[in-house]
Amino acid sequence: MTALIESRIRAIPDFPKPGILFRDLTPLLADGQAFAATVDALARIAGDFHLIAGIEARGFVFGAALAQKLGKGLILLRKPGKLPGETIGFDYGLEYGRDRLEVHRHDLPKGARVLLVDDVLATGGTAEAAIRLLVAAGATVTRAIFVIELADLGGAARLGVPHDALVRY
Repeated sequence: MTALIESRIRAIPDFPKPGILFRDLTPLLADGQAFAATVDALARIAGDFHLIAGIEARGFVFGAALAQKLGKGLILLRKPGKLPGETIGFDYGLEYGRDRLEVHRHDLPKGARVLLVDDVLATGGTAEAAIRLLVAAGATVTRAIFVIELADLGGAARLGVPHDALVRY
């Protein structure tokens, strides 16, 4: 199955800027068999948890499909101003500036065991911020899983929780 998944990840050179080799998951999402295989593979590495937290935006796609498959709830970690209710947020630095993630304060029960799901682990800044946000909201992050890990960028060292990925570059 990993071969099918990997075969549907397109490499695009010099995007979004020269020198970057972008790993594009849109062909994988467009292929029903490959998308289903990806969700099945994520389910096998998910571990024990109560809720899934998906990071905007592609973490929503994989997180929602996995939540449906496993019969779990989904918590959305969003950019500022996107959630209508009372939120808790976490500000973090990026290689090109600052950003923020927010979650609805009342959607996440205290003590919930949460699985973090996203499409790509690169430098780890966004995933680290997501984990810190979930912990600040009273959850325990049991594991973080990704479709792709760009291992040379060292993001895994920032997580502080067990993690796994289906494909590593």
